[in-house]
Amino acid sequence: MDEHRAEVARISNSVREFYDRGEQFRINHGSTNSTRDGALGRDPKKTVDTSWLNHVLSVDTTTMTALAEPNVPMDKLVEATLEHGLIPPVVMEFPGITVGGGYSGTSGESSSFKHGFFNKTLNWVEMVLANGEVVTCSENEQPDLFQGAAGALGTLGVTTVVELQLRKAKKYVETTYHPVSSVEEAIQKTKAFAELDSKYDYVDGILFSPAQGAVITGRFTDTLEDNITIRRFSGASDPWFYLHVKDQISQSTTPVTEAIPLPEYLFRYDRGGFWVGQASFSYFPGVPFNNLTRWFLDDFLHTRMLYKAMHASGQSERMIIQDLALPYDTAKDFIDFTHHRLGIWPLWLCPLKQSPLPTMHPHLNEYEDDDKALKPMLNIGLWGDASSVEGGYVQANKDIERKLEELKGMKWLYAQTFYSEEEFWRGFDREWYEELRKKYRATSLPSVYEKVRAKQNGGQAVNSLSLLDRMGKVWPFPGIIGITKAIQSGDYLLARDAKWKEWVPKS
Repeated sequence: MDEHRAEVARISNSVREFYDRGEQFRINHGSTNSTRDGALGRDPKKTVDTSWLNHVLSVDTTTMTALAEPNVPMDKLVEATLEHGLIPPVVMEFPGITVGGGYSGTSGESSSFKHGFFNKTLNWVEMVLANGEVVTCSENEQPDLFQGAAGALGTLGVTTVVELQLRKAKKYVETTYHPVSSVEEAIQKTKAFAELDSKYDYVDGILFSPAQGAVITGRFTDTLEDNITIRRFSGASDPWFYLHVKDQISQSTTPVTEAIPLPEYLFRYDRGGFWVGQASFSYFPGVPFNNLTRWFLDDFLHTRMLYKAMHASGQSERMIIQDLALPYDTAKDFIDFTHHRLGIWPLWLCPLKQSPLPTMHPHLNEYEDDDKALKPMLNIGLWGDASSVEGGYVQANKDIERKLEELKGMKWLYAQTFYSEEEFWRGFDREWYEELRKKYRATSLPSVYEKVRAKQNGGQAVNSLSLLDRMGKVWPFPGIIGITKAIQSGDYLLARDAKWKEWVPKS
């Protein structure tokens, strides 16, 4: 804690200097899972470095809580809590997503139908305000800041430590793949299973096409029936999770149940980045997509490496990597739209509990008739190559945004948006947000809209670049550059040497 306090004091002094000069600044977290413009490579002179805040400070088995700094990634958090037989209620599916990213961004996962977004599992947050003041906020202490900073992308202050709630871990997640044969059936079953929140710990779904998919339920257990197979997904020779699910439902028209060791379940989508990693094989068409190549190239196909390569190669500007939250009753219309407009499959389905309003999270502002509770939402993960769609990448994004507004849906803000400022604020309570910015002296920080808006036509014209730089924009050089930068990061070692794979529950 002494080292933590010293680092927070340094950050506080640095922030105070920007505030006194009246200058805006940004935060260098050291990693990102954003696909927004400028997610990497910001001016270091206008940046506050928080990358050293990357420790789990304590795990308390009595209160079942953990203190974690913001740059602790999910795999390190899980490793630290599993040592004590505990696990966070909401764990983001990608090992490299951080605690701070989960709070200041929007992180809704397959347990969020039960527990809400990641920030709803926090007891309190320590934050450096934009004037350098260090404060603690919770539901009882400065609750407006505690709620407002969740999902606000660091535009109200700099998170420095959080206290997380924990729950008892069990050995396995008993996982059942329920085959579905239509979009309507997938949506209906996802909603029905999520309503049984006392029975299941995890619910999500994969739609492989308009006529094939699976809704997936998970239940914590320490004991298994004799006929249940134990399945793993983290080894280079293991199947990618989504391909395995497709195989299982293709071989059976009835539900199939397997047991997955708990940490393997939490990060089951890491290899292949759900299914976005398949686009790497399309980029290099001479490389076949099969078990052998996935095994041989496994180091490059974990999410940390994929994100590094995507940013360094510029391919984030041709990929639709977006999550969209919609009412259950308009979700099919949106899927029909993406099918005809983009042709992107598979799609991910994830049921979500709404956050209290007002909020910077995606929300519906719709209530149940009987008890005035906020209606649940359905998240649709839309991830695929949009470089060849009619009208191009930018127009495809604008069409998605227009359709969302029509269907009362919202996009998550980790991806860049093409809304005008007026269009953007139609989805959020601007007066509430700006009052918070004034109250907590955060106007020297970039606003949410400034952070998420796409910087169209802001780059240097291609014909003004050097020959070397122009070559770097011509296939296959961007891909080669991306792979090189990803290798230089050394992140492949994190996946290869992950300690959570070795977890053995204590008796």
